Amino acid sequence: MNFPRLPALMLALSAAFGVQLHAAAQSQPVRPAKAAESGDLADARKGFRTTLVRKMPAQPPIPAPPAEVFKLVSYDAAPGQLGAYLTPDPRDGKQHPAIIWITGGDSNSIDALWQPGPDSNDQTASAYRKAGIVMMFPSLRGGNDNPGVREGFLGEVDDVLAAASYLARQAYVDPDRIYLGGHSTGGTLALLTAEISTRFRAVFAFGPVEDIDGYGGRFTGFNPANPREAALRSPGRWLESVRSPVFVIEGAGGNIDSLLAMRSATRNQHIRFIPVHGADHFNVLAPANRQIAQKILLDSGPATNITLSPAQMAPR
Repeated sequence: MNFPRLPALMLALSAAFGVQLHAAAQSQPVRPAKAAESGDLADARKGFRTTLVRKMPAQPPIPAPPAEVFKLVSYDAAPGQLGAYLTPDPRDGKQHPAIIWITGGDSNSIDALWQPGPDSNDQTASAYRKAGIVMMFPSLRGGNDNPGVREGFLGEVDDVLAAASYLARQAYVDPDRIYLGGHSTGGTLALLTAEISTRFRAVFAFGPVEDIDGYGGRFTGFNPANPREAALRSPGRWLESVRSPVFVIEGAGGNIDSLLAMRSATRNQHIRFIPVHGADHFNVLAPANRQIAQKILLDSGPATNITLSPAQMAPR
């Protein structure tokens, strides 16, 4: 698997200090977010063409999943046919809620995601499939052996939306109950997607950064001399573009500075910022996703009624 999915220093800090990082964050002023952009992210992206100066390393092809867990499918996107894992049709004649999940680290590639991780770090979000929710893990442009070039949080947003269009056409999926979730870099991509589209019934972004510079260029290869490149990839600058329910979630011992900076930068009522005490960037995933999965199963009205309890997301 592509684990771990954060820079080594942050991993070491999270493991060594855990919740103690939250105490330090509370005792110091919240880091100010960079100035919000005027206008809408979808409009700002129109006509923009990225300039890439560094090529990301190639990854192996998508491994074949166990047929009883996932099927390997291809969906149409701008670069061509991109691979994805998809829950097979349960053949019960029903339409089911579904979630697209974007993994952290190398979010463009997917690997053995049918192997759930431990509660301390289950980046496979296995709670959803265990609850009977249809799951789709899309690979994105330039990932695995896909066509196209990795743009790093730009064209990949369009790939996520293309995956949603494919998912909505499946006979066993309820097209009005499609959700989006992601962790770390996948959380950043999920938040950016929510800033340009209302396609998803709700979006769950775990541990995103507010500014793409927080990754230190690890997952991007654009020209740093052009400030517009980073601006269009930084979700903290476009929070006012969100027009559908979004939950930004992070363990208080994780990348909490980004969550607090974004929370202080917006009053957008569509976004809920949820710091989880007693959790870090990784162990927040399993309990939070179990809670969200149960909420999704009950979320059958004309609009989402999901609310989340931070206390129930804390590791036991």
